[in-house]
Amino acid sequence: MPTKRLLIIGFSWPEPNASAAGSRMLQLIRFFIDEHYEITLASTAKLPEHPVDWNGLGVQTVSILLNDASFDDFLKTIRPDVVLFDRYLTEEQFGWRIAQQLPQALRILDTEDLHSLRKSRRTVLEKGGIFETSDWLNNDITKRELASIYRCDVSLIISSFEMELLQNRAGVSKSLLLWLPFMAEKLTLEKVAAWPVFETRKHFMFIGTGRHAPNVDAVIQLKRHLWPAIREILPNAELHIYGSYLPQQFKEMHRPSDNFMVMGNAENVSLVMHKYRLQLVPLRFGAGIKGKLFDSMRNGLPSVTTTIGAEGMGDGLLWNGAVCDDWEAFVQQAVRLYQLPKAWRTAQNNGKMMIDTNYDSEVHAERFRSKIGFISQHIRLHRTNNIIGGMLMHHTMASTKYLSKWIEEKSNIPSLADGPLHKKD
Repeated sequence: MPTKRLLIIGFSWPEPNASAAGSRMLQLIRFFIDEHYEITLASTAKLPEHPVDWNGLGVQTVSILLNDASFDDFLKTIRPDVVLFDRYLTEEQFGWRIAQQLPQALRILDTEDLHSLRKSRRTVLEKGGIFETSDWLNNDITKRELASIYRCDVSLIISSFEMELLQNRAGVSKSLLLWLPFMAEKLTLEKVAAWPVFETRKHFMFIGTGRHAPNVDAVIQLKRHLWPAIREILPNAELHIYGSYLPQQFKEMHRPSDNFMVMGNAENVSLVMHKYRLQLVPLRFGAGIKGKLFDSMRNGLPSVTTTIGAEGMGDGLLWNGAVCDDWEAFVQQAVRLYQLPKAWRTAQNNGKMMIDTNYDSEVHAERFRSKIGFISQHIRLHRTNNIIGGMLMHHTMASTKYLSKWIEEKSNIPSLADGPLHKKD
């Protein structure tokens, strides 16, 4: 059986211990390892402070350049059967080169979340308005992200809410989409029995990378509005803030006298979560599904969040805590769950039910495997039926391609600062 090859073009180098996006990419890589693919991970980004040992997993890593023909030679060398774009921006940058050099390669877009939805919500919030779907549809970034979805053979959508939004409001065919949320092993009785119980846990926590704007806003809400009200009722409780790349703004919030502690990066998220009684996640904008809440459920940690936080995760199942958009109700529910063991255990069990029902790795791996296999076997018909994608790729070839080539040529022209230009003999 011939070896299958996968090329992943990363927007950044994945950091599974630092962000939900990194954890998501690691899950996808493990899927393709199990499917016996040779994997090359490439990115234009600088290496992170603590790079992952991808070679130890059998994944080759390569640094690539933007707007440079060396990428075409690179493609001819590895000749991938499947190309996975990490977010729409990498598809915009490299999609036309893949289509030109390797037209038969299956093109997959992992959206992570709908960036256009997150940015549209943020814009409306900052203007003091109420978000409507039309705000998303009229956003220029939405048009770019939808164009990338159409140009690819299949796009992985992490949120069930976003699946409905793309199909029912943007009119994207289901044949171009695959709902693929986070994937987890089922929570066995042994795993659940190993969770620390209510009585041994204490304090509140929040976790999230400081590079993600919704997390920054959430911590500000905790500091200014929510924690002072909670602490007034529970004066001995503490709130601990965790996350990678925390900004100086967060570090200046550290106030032991207020029981508000900025702890920094969590090397082992599970071990950290096992110590706490409740996670507070007051997200006011965002998209996708939230890794911090997924991890909470996997570690028996109830949470209080907002409609945005819980969006696309439960699909009708009971939440593992409470969902509140009003800050007064948010505080009341946080205090209730912190103080009542029975309510807390019910919330914890709801989280277990949600993980086992919606995030079963075996179920989603089989769906992903089937989708890849079906499209690969019928790729010509699949692309013929995607007439909008064909038109967009045609125009991309006629515009983005030549803009990229112009940038490439321009970068090769010597500057006058380098000295006088001379004609070749």
